[in-house]
Amino acid sequence: MKKIAIVTGGSRGIGFAISRQLGHDGYNVVILATRPKEAYKDSFGILESENIDYHYVQGSIEFKEDRERLLKETIDKYGRVDLLVNNAGVGPLQRKDLLEMEDESFDRLIGINTKGTMFLTQIVAKQMISQEKLYKKTGTIINISSCSAVVSSTNRGEYCVSKAGVSMLTTLYADRLAQEGIFVHEIRPGVIATELTLTVKDKYDKLIESGVFPIARWGTPQDVADAVSVFASDKLLYTTGNYIDVDGGFHIRKL
Repeated sequence: MKKIAIVTGGSRGIGFAISRQLGHDGYNVVILATRPKEAYKDSFGILESENIDYHYVQGSIEFKEDRERLLKETIDKYGRVDLLVNNAGVGPLQRKDLLEMEDESFDRLIGINTKGTMFLTQIVAKQMISQEKLYKKTGTIINISSCSAVVSSTNRGEYCVSKAGVSMLTTLYADRLAQEGIFVHEIRPGVIATELTLTVKDKYDKLIESGVFPIARWGTPQDVADAVSVFASDKLLYTTGNYIDVDGGFHIRKL
């Protein structure tokens, strides 16, 4: 019997690489994204060509009804959920100095990145606890946060705050769910080459050339997917509530 994974924001970029990798790892994958399925035909065409069993749900973790529908469709389709990857998230529509940041932008990012992750995790964890235990773990939850959880960016402060919140969610849920046999982990990507980073490519190209990143290259979505693959496996059965930086060593403090 295959394990079942939910990947939010799993239709492109980092999320798609995660969905694809989990498919190769033997999971059936439920993918949540905000656009109609036809908008992601290239991504889903790849999954189909590689015989990966997936189910698509259109919606946003921002909305309670979409979170509940995501879980319901997962159970209706596959009968259980063994892995949740909280990958969905957004950045500010317009980067503004901290002193010019607006309430609406702050509320939007907290509502999606932090609140959405908080309450989707809550209902999925309850489902994991309620279902028959078939494997070594009751379940696994992996939060994709960001190096911005701990690195200041004063022109997108709302994003930093929202991702710092995701880091605390990792700690809280790891503490609460360890007794239930659910393992909770966090991955903090650094500069990853996706559609979302195209607009700042020149900036980060220069930083890479200047030696800011010890591993002097762009990260790839597959780099993040590989980390998810390890956390999702049964290789780490005595660790929870921790994180891994997938950032080319950017987190290293140097003199």
